[in-house]
Formats: sequence, structure tokens, C-alpha cells
Amino acid sequence: MPAWVEQAYAQYAKRMPAHIRVRLRQLSPGKRSKGADIERVLRDEGERVLAATPKGARAIALERRGRQLDTLALAQALREWMAQGRDIALWIGGPEGLAENCLIQAQEQWSLSALTLAHPIVRVVVVEQLYRAWSIIANLPYHR
Repeated sequence: MPAWVEQAYAQYAKRMPAHIRVRLRQLSPGKRSKGADIERVLRDEGERVLAATPKGARAIALERRGRQLDTLALAQALREWMAQGRDIALWIGGPEGLAENCLIQAQEQWSLSALTLAHPIVRVVVVEQLYRAWSIIANLPYHR
């Protein structure tokens, strides 16, 4: 990832309180060469996503057609997730999105936008929005 992505992600991740630790887990993408079997690549990526998800975690697939949340609704969702006391796994797919088996197994699907966003942008938007939602819960001025 470009340095600006790493810096932006790190800045918001370190702002999160210890009890809402955000950890990025990058999985190696499948080989996409000319003539590659994209269905197989996607299926293999999906298996790696599922295997990397902590046992018992609430899995949320980031999917363009998923449920759109405004910031206040995300803060409410974050409040509910924290009350459950489970890990949350936010799945971001590769260039073709997430594998069907991931979409089926996710407890919910969340859409950041109907737009297609570049991979580097997604991780920054997600961590910033999580920080913003937490700042609302904590009654901090960041959200203003």
C-alpha cells in the first residue's frame, strides 16, 4: 500500500481505545494472470478469509449492495457490537469483491457506498468511520 494509506490507517487505528482495538489483517490475493480462473481465485480467497476469521467473531462483509448506515446508525451498531463482547471481523474483498461463500456466511453486509471504492481507500474510510462512531459514543467533539 502507498505510504499515505498506511499513515492514515495507522493514525485512526491508534486513536481507538484499548477496549476497541482495531487490527488489520491482510491476506495475500490470488494470482490474477492472463487466463486465470477468476472463479477459482475468488473461491480460494474466500476460503482464506474464512480461515483467518477469529472463531466466534461476528462477520460483516463490506459489500456494495449491503445495508448503508449513516454515521449515527454506525455508532449505534458499534454500541451493540461492543455490548455483545465478541470480536468483529470486517471482510473487505479483492478486486472482484468477496466470494459467494463469504457473503452467505457473513452475519450482515455493510455498504460504504454504492460507488466502487479503490482498495486502499476502503481501509482508511472504515477505520475513520469506526473512530467517528466511537467518538459519538464517548461524547467526544471529533464528530462535529
